[in-house]
Order: sequence, then structure tokens, then C-alpha cells
Amino acid sequence: MAILHALLIILVGSLGTLALQDLERKILIFPEATNTAHVVLRATSQQSLTSFTVCLKSYTDLSRAYSLFSYATRKSDNEFLIFKPKPNQYNLYVGGSIVTYSVADNRVPKPQWEHICMSWESATGIVQFWLNGESLPRKGMKKGYTIGSEASIILGQEQDSFGGGFDINQSFVGEIADLYLWGRVLSPEELVLVGNGGHLSDYLIDWRSLNYEIKGYVVVKPSLFHSYRTPM
Repeated sequence: MAILHALLIILVGSLGTLALQDLERKILIFPEATNTAHVVLRATSQQSLTSFTVCLKSYTDLSRAYSLFSYATRKSDNEFLIFKPKPNQYNLYVGGSIVTYSVADNRVPKPQWEHICMSWESATGIVQFWLNGESLPRKGMKKGYTIGSEASIILGQEQDSFGGGFDINQSFVGEIADLYLWGRVLSPEELVLVGNGGHLSDYLIDWRSLNYEIKGYVVVKPSLFHSYRTPM
């Protein structure tokens, strides 16, 4: 058994970092700008979506554009994308359409963790966005649309083709933590729970049981902010 275990470790090492892990109190570090390094995420099921909520924390000093969450299908490379073109602006793409949120430009001398949650539902087309626990005005797009299945889900890069087409000038440099995806719109009460470190169920992507594969120079490290909780 020990020999078999050692062989499995060698095999995984030769294929790259492939894991199903609890990353609570851990972070993914993207140390440098690149058009290759990224993390592939695998959802619990390959299903079409008529609604979703995604939450994550990010920490960066970038002032240029970058991708936070890239979900591509064979039909659309921007099937579901969270993109930050400026320090005070967030874009959500669904099926190639876009809504933009602008926030107060409160840049400070040092970077700070940001916690975001974004949701969308097909029935109404309504988009909701929360930044550090504060809700912004609801907007709408792609009413009646269905997000396709067989997704390529990537952190660290923005996909211009299914699983590729990366641009170094849109790559993420910094730290990402506590990423979760649900195939439904969370209630305000559930968002408060998530923002304070609580755990729900029915995840499509669960940071505490994450199915992921590291490609290139990305590092998993313990968080330096164990006591960090986003006020909701």
C-alpha cells in the first residue's frame, strides 16, 4: 500500500497539480503577469445555468484590467465572466452581453482585500452585485437566456477561446480566496452568512472541497488574514 501511495504521488506530480482539497484559510497566489499560468476549476456537475451566484475574495495592487472569474463554453468565450477593467469598475458578462458597475474610487496607498458576490437570473434578467457587503443598484440583461454546459472555468486569465487565448495584459496578479459558485440566486440572509465565513450547501464550486488543477506558476499558501471577515 505504501508503494502504491508513493507511485500515485509521483504520477500526480508528473501530470501537474491536480487536487480535490479543502482550501479554507488558504489562498491561491498568482505571483507574476503571464499568458500561461492559471487555475482550472471543475464544477460538481456540467449543467446549463438559468441562474447563479458567485462569491470570491481578491487582493491585488494592479491598476490595469484583469479577469477575476472566466467561464467559457464552446458557444461563447464570455459566457460568464467577471472582469475588472479599472480599479473602480466591475463588468459582468453573460452570453456576451455586459453590465458595468462603477464604484467610488477610494484607492489607498496599500491594497486591501475585496469581497464580491454577483448573481444573475434568467427569469427576470436581474443582476445583483455586492462589494464588501454593500449592495449596488440592480441591473438587468439577457432575460430568458440559458448559460451553456460543458464549461471551461479558469482563474488568473481571461479566455478568448475555450480554455485558452490568454492575454498577459489581462492576467491576474495577486491573491484569490474563498471562491464559491451556486446554480441559484442566494438570499440576503445567505449572503450575510457567506460573508461571515459560514457554509451553505448545493455548491457547484466549493472552496472547502475544491476540484482544481494548477497550470504554471501559481502557488497555494496559508492565508495571512485568518481573522478576516467581510462585514455584511
